[in-house]
This record gives sequence, structure tokens and C-alpha cells, in this order.
Amino acid sequence: MDSIWQNYKLPIIAIIVLAILAAMSIVFVGEDEQAVVLQGGEPVKTINKFNPDEPFGATNAGIQWHLPLVQRVQIVDRRILDLDMERQQVLTSDQQRLQVDAYARFRIIDPIEMVRNARTEGNVANQLAPILTSVLRQELGRRTFASLLTAERGNAMTNIRDILDRQARQYGAQVLDVRIKRADLPDGTPLEAAFTRMQSDRQEEAETIRAQGRRDAQIIRAEAEGQAARIYATAYGKDPDFYDFYRAMQSYRTTFQNSESESSFILSPDNEYLNQFRGRR
Repeated sequence: MDSIWQNYKLPIIAIIVLAILAAMSIVFVGEDEQAVVLQGGEPVKTINKFNPDEPFGATNAGIQWHLPLVQRVQIVDRRILDLDMERQQVLTSDQQRLQVDAYARFRIIDPIEMVRNARTEGNVANQLAPILTSVLRQELGRRTFASLLTAERGNAMTNIRDILDRQARQYGAQVLDVRIKRADLPDGTPLEAAFTRMQSDRQEEAETIRAQGRRDAQIIRAEAEGQAARIYATAYGKDPDFYDFYRAMQSYRTTFQNSESESSFILSPDNEYLNQFRGRR
């Protein structure tokens, strides 16, 4: 063994060095990863860069090569990442204070830009967090508390996402979604005052609807009475005798069919009121 070492020392050392260099030149990039090759601290190329049109399993993932000692490889996540915002107090346009919990989802789509401007995914999240807080305050501050309980809330989230996405592009990231997990009124007096105001608003709205209903009912009743009067007038014009007979029958029914009345009527047979009972003359 000593003789082999003495005779082949240099080739053995060379093989070991080559094996070490070969091992150092190999990097494995997973399907959910992308890589940036750095040379002299500057990014020179990407491996398995995110492409939305590339199906999973058909990417450039797997064993990759680079120059050892001269180049190094930084792995960057291809998956969707979460950005959680700390609970913030937001003032709406109707002066309601809300405790808001929100989050955003983003993905690194340009790893070279990310490495140049942020270095790591964690730094990207740190840069976007204060921007998300600021944009959320501005957007919700333009809206009332009641509007955040309607479909308008979705429009607000879309605006926040678009603004945050434009800021994220300088870090090689794309913001996919922004959502509010929870929006509560502060406990105590502000909450009770908000509930009282909401109750008063609903009562005022209900009274307005009832007043409109009463107004419409009066209009309909007046129109119906006017139409009835026109019909009576038309009928009277065509046959005055029949009209007198009809009105007399209505009067008799109202007067004599009141079962609850105990009054007695004593009238002369020649009384004008009983003219229709005697028949036409």
C-alpha cells in the first residue's frame, strides 16, 4: 500500500481534487425551487426560473452544473409565499376605528431582480410589509365602515393588491392576492357608539321607507277615487234614473243592514228617501 501511494501519489491527489471540484460544481434544484448563479457577487444566470406557462414536472429542475470556486448558486423559492400584516388600527371615512388583520400572497417571478435588490425572500417580505400597511390605511380610509360589509370591500382589496404589486416588481416579486382576515371595532365605548349609530341609521331608513309607502298609498287611493268618480259620472250621463236607483240601494244597504245598530226609523210612506221602494212613477 505504501508503495502504491509513493508511486501514484500525484494521480491520487489529482483524482481526489477533481472529485471534490466535481461535487462542488453540482447543485440540485427542486421543482418548487429556482436558482440564481452568482459570479463575483453578481447574478449571471438563472436555473429553473418561474414560468406560468410551464407545467409542473416539465421544468428545468434537477441536477445542474456551475463553475466551482468561481460561481455559487443561491436557491430561491418558486412557491407562493405569505406576507402577514400585524394587527393595525385603521380610521374609515366616517370616523370609525377598525382593528384590521390582513395578509398578502406573493411569488418571486424574477429571481435576479430579487437577488440584486433584496437578496432573500425574507427581505422582500420585510420591504413589502410597511407598504401593505400604508396602502391598506389609505384605501380603507377612503371608505365607510358600512361599505366594508358589502361587495365594495372586494374592490378595495383589488386596488390594494394592484398598488402593492407595482411596488413589489422592483424586488422581482408578483403580488397575487390581498385579503382581510378580520376587521373589528375596538372593544368598549367606540363599539357601543358604532352599534347605536348603525341602529339609528336603520331606524331612520325604515321610517323613510314607511313614509314613502304612505305617500304612494295616498296617491293610489286618490287616483282610484278619481277614476271611480269618472265612472259614476259617465254612468249618470248615460242613464240618470239607473244612477239614482243604484245610489239609493247603496244608501239603503248602509242604513238598514247595520246589525249592530239598535236604532229605529219611523218615516212617512211618502218620504222622498223611500222613493225607490215605491217604484218608478
